Amino acid sequence: MSFGTSRPVPRPAHHHAHHPPHPLILDDIRGAQKMLSGVARMTAMEGSRYLTQLVGAPVLFKCENLQRTGSFKLRGAYVRIAGLSPEERAAGVVAASAGNHAQGVALASTLLGVRSTVFMPVGAPLPKVAATRDYGAEVRLHGQVVDETLAAAEEYARNTGAVFIHPFDHPDIIAGQGTVGLEILEQCPEVRTIVVGIGGGGLAAGIALAVKSLRPDIRVIGVQAAGAAAYPPSLAAGRPMVVESPQTMADGIKVGRPGDIPFQLVQELVDEVRTVSEDELSSALLLCLERAKLVVEPAGASPVAALLSDPGSFRGPVVAVLSGGNVDPVLMQRILRHGMAAAGRYLSLRLRVTDRPGALATMLGVLSVADANVLDVSHVRTDPRLGLTEADVEVHLETKGPAHCTEVAAALREAGYTILG
Repeated sequence: MSFGTSRPVPRPAHHHAHHPPHPLILDDIRGAQKMLSGVARMTAMEGSRYLTQLVGAPVLFKCENLQRTGSFKLRGAYVRIAGLSPEERAAGVVAASAGNHAQGVALASTLLGVRSTVFMPVGAPLPKVAATRDYGAEVRLHGQVVDETLAAAEEYARNTGAVFIHPFDHPDIIAGQGTVGLEILEQCPEVRTIVVGIGGGGLAAGIALAVKSLRPDIRVIGVQAAGAAAYPPSLAAGRPMVVESPQTMADGIKVGRPGDIPFQLVQELVDEVRTVSEDELSSALLLCLERAKLVVEPAGASPVAALLSDPGSFRGPVVAVLSGGNVDPVLMQRILRHGMAAAGRYLSLRLRVTDRPGALATMLGVLSVADANVLDVSHVRTDPRLGLTEADVEVHLETKGPAHCTEVAAALREAGYTILG
């Protein structure tokens, strides 16, 4: 769903003329910026030579992966909790999150002297659970999916009077996230396009409001994972729609339904929402790691994935918001392998060999001559489909790219091996 940049842009002066009234104005974001002074870092802006060459215009990264707690979420959480009344603060706060929002709420609460309880799914990555505890929250593991976790947190809020801190659907949260937009304008005044990942929409809504209020000419492009893309159908329908069982490795943007307040702002101010595949996400994460030396989680790499998938469609200078860097090491291992496979640098083959002494060494010799690096080898001898003197061997190889993959497979066939898959 695409919108032209010439749409009328809400200006603070016309705030009350909107129908329904606009939930937020630029002054809210400026107020949030003052509040966050000395709390959130003004994160670095780093140029990417590789993407600059690819796009044909300057590409810069806004490195929110280097923010305190490892993502932009601290900004919104702090502004929301700082805005509570003394009575609300005394009752404590509660949140539900599998990751970044949990850590943002935990640290913001600790900095403000407010008691926090964070509900996380039972399968939440251990480093994220440990980090949330370290930032000072009481962590309760509940539910297999985030919806169940959310229901438990809301029930806790009803029973205890604790204030529920929503991850994206609140004006204070959006105002806090919008401070990223003000920083981009300050750090790169010549920017013409900003690319940002979208889950519930809090970050994109905040950035779009900040940027369009001051510079309506700047394009703001949102990016969703194709397997969890609720915004395109919602924008087409004109109201938030639900994606049943969203599936993506990018847990930071794996949200089944847009937030009501972010949706209104995204619909009005974001020029376009694109989707990216899982292959594109893993390739983007690999690029950030190898080329930029930046650890970025899949959700944070989504703008880079969009740039890689259609580099010619962006007016530069482009700022890509790397929204977070909290990636579970186990997931990182899987993604890197996936990213290498997507880039044609990882090859997995199943071969039929004669089961006799030296057969494996001979096959490895062929791979050595072909200059493929063997990462892993496994033998299958007991499959009923195998003849008495046969064995299947699965090999995982590191290669130099798609052409090298083809050469390795050809060398094996030439040596008389049957490739099964």
